[in-house]
Amino acid sequence: MNLEFKRELPPARVLKEMYPISDKAASVKKNNDDAIKAIFTGESDKFLLIIGPCSADKEDSVLEYITKLRDVQDKVKDKIVIVPRIYTNKPRTTGEGYKGMLHQPDPDAAPDMLKGIIAIRRVHLRAIEETGFSCADEMLYPGNHPYLSDVLSYVAVGARSVENQTHRLTASGLDIPVGMKNPTSGMLSVMMNAISAAHHSHTFVYSGWEVKSSGNPLAHAILRGYTHKQGSTAPNYHYEDLMFLHELYQKSGLEHPAVIVDTNHANSGKKFEEQPRIAKEILHSMRLSKDIRSLVKGLMIESYLVDGCQAPGGTVYGQSITDPCLGWEKTETMLYELAELL
Repeated sequence: MNLEFKRELPPARVLKEMYPISDKAASVKKNNDDAIKAIFTGESDKFLLIIGPCSADKEDSVLEYITKLRDVQDKVKDKIVIVPRIYTNKPRTTGEGYKGMLHQPDPDAAPDMLKGIIAIRRVHLRAIEETGFSCADEMLYPGNHPYLSDVLSYVAVGARSVENQTHRLTASGLDIPVGMKNPTSGMLSVMMNAISAAHHSHTFVYSGWEVKSSGNPLAHAILRGYTHKQGSTAPNYHYEDLMFLHELYQKSGLEHPAVIVDTNHANSGKKFEEQPRIAKEILHSMRLSKDIRSLVKGLMIESYLVDGCQAPGGTVYGQSITDPCLGWEKTETMLYELAELL
């Protein structure tokens, strides 16, 4: 092997002992979990918004953004449940580019995984303790999930990971909602197979143990658009797309049919400013069809303090260093508009 073994990292148990979640924060998370789960089971008709930066980069700007979300949440709580995105690792199609806070807790410094696992746990803990939000993260590396397993209220499996067996089996062992994105090819059968796998019990190897999962009935679909073989993007959030997914769910027999619609990525053609329009179209489809209304549980939105994006090393505070995001002023306007439409 050509690997350089730099150092052994502490297991999740040790890191959790070093940076424990308080009893108060654990209680807050449980209440958040209950509210979110009730949306997916149909016990609550509130609308879920999973919203935040494409990638968490700097702790101070991420926490400032989430604090702003807290003010909005308090005003729309009768209709909307907000789950902030703190995405601490970033999938890279070619392997090049900023890979997230897990790899580089300081985007301007060299990768440091030890500092990274501490940084991602700390930012999630601060979010709960300072804002009352337990947040969402992407499970890019299933083996790293135990570092955050007691602080997350939502997990997403990305378009490039959804076919991976380890992701599917790990999702089956989580007790929070797990969203399975459609693959970049757009093949919904791949996504549906992943959801089915996550719903069922499995025996597999995890963290050096033989484990058995109970199955996760809250695993569900995320529609994020897709890419043609020629390289152009295409959306899958329109009325017809949602009705087709409804039909797939009916044929599958899966418990708790549900979808979160990603308003960015291929659904927007990576035109971040289109997200408010797309969000409103989805709500319009929900008004037209009771089947769509029962299926669509919420939206996933990429938003940060400042519109657009910049290269890593940029000096604009609160602007994404990965994919472009909707700035705060437009985000706040959109959130209140969505609350009015619901």
